[in-house]
Amino acid sequence: MSGPARHLTARFTNKEAISLYREILRTARHFHTVNEKGQPWNLVLRSSARSEFEQSRLERDPLVVARLLVTGRDCVQQVQQKFAEGDGALRDRILRDVSRR
Repeated sequence: MSGPARHLTARFTNKEAISLYREILRTARHFHTVNEKGQPWNLVLRSSARSEFEQSRLERDPLVVARLLVTGRDCVQQVQQKFAEGDGALRDRILRDVSRR
């Protein structure tokens, strides 16, 4: 390996992939609603994450693996941020409604 790819060792990418997968599972726990098929979103997200990771398991190109990890991490962070914003908005609305009484 040469260039930037030499820094992306299998050990590092494996640890990063496991870390990302666990973060996805922790984030999925916060979804308690059901989709249009009546399936809990947390189970749908877990299943989807599992299949995505299984599909990418045999990828050996370090640059592709790095791109997958960066994209996955970015997506999780965006979901967490939107979830936190929605949670904050809901909390503010509840506090406003309670204070009106």
